Amino acid sequence: MLFKTYFHEAKISTKFNLFVILIFIIGILLSGSTFWQALEQRAEAEVSSKALVLMETINGVRNYTQDRINPLLQDRIKTESKFTPEAIPTFAAREVFEYFRKNPGYASFVFKDAAPNPMNLRDQADEFETKLVKEFQNQGSSQKNGWREFSEGKVFYIARPFTVTKPSCLECHSTPNNAPKSLLTTYGTKHGFGWKLNEIVAAQIVYIPAEEILTSVRRSFVIALGILISTFLVIVFLINFLLKRTVIQRIQKIAKTAQAVSRGDMKADFEEDSQDEIGLLVIAFNRMKSSIEVAMKLLNKTGTH
Repeated sequence: MLFKTYFHEAKISTKFNLFVILIFIIGILLSGSTFWQALEQRAEAEVSSKALVLMETINGVRNYTQDRINPLLQDRIKTESKFTPEAIPTFAAREVFEYFRKNPGYASFVFKDAAPNPMNLRDQADEFETKLVKEFQNQGSSQKNGWREFSEGKVFYIARPFTVTKPSCLECHSTPNNAPKSLLTTYGTKHGFGWKLNEIVAAQIVYIPAEEILTSVRRSFVIALGILISTFLVIVFLINFLLKRTVIQRIQKIAKTAQAVSRGDMKADFEEDSQDEIGLLVIAFNRMKSSIEVAMKLLNKTGTH
């Protein structure tokens, strides 16, 4: 009620300023929300791109180890009692990933070959990851991504299916009888067997903590919001300036002249050269003033006689 009374009694310029401020606030809120969503998507795309490059590199290392390194060390793997992990593609891929993590741009990334039946229990898939593997097996998707909640916080993940595409993989993962003894000594005979050619056995997953994305979003958002607010302020200032120049000041001048005429000062003139609405209003006032002057002269004449 108090605001309604204040708004009713306020000047046009004050009302306009309040209206502009309201539009400004609404515009900032709507634009800010839109910007945030757009920047969040952009940040997700950016870290996704980095994660995919990392994943492709790891797969390149895996394939190189499988095709070039493993054959050179086959005799050692079969004859020596000590296991040679450098000959295993998964081990080589993980080691390369750890080197990647020394780079600040990848320090918070986590890579995992999540398998329901891994040989190395370090790759044991949890319930969420097992579900991903089953989805890959049933739906044939080439990639999945989204958000996941951990006790440590929220993370963004990118996952791809890992398929047994080379017969050489089955030398270690078909049956314990076919596996090198050094491998069995290291990992045992209970896990990581029964794999089949062209079977999806795991999900390659890269986890990116939410802070990695949010930091990028906040940085871009602050810059974008600063530009947005500055632009809005300039627009508001220009509109306010033009309104005062083309409307408010002219109306104030008309009101001042009208007050002078109402006090009997017929020398006060309504001056306006424009032909817009306010100009037409001034013309009407001048005609009314002329009519009043004629009427007053007639009254004075009649009073004299």
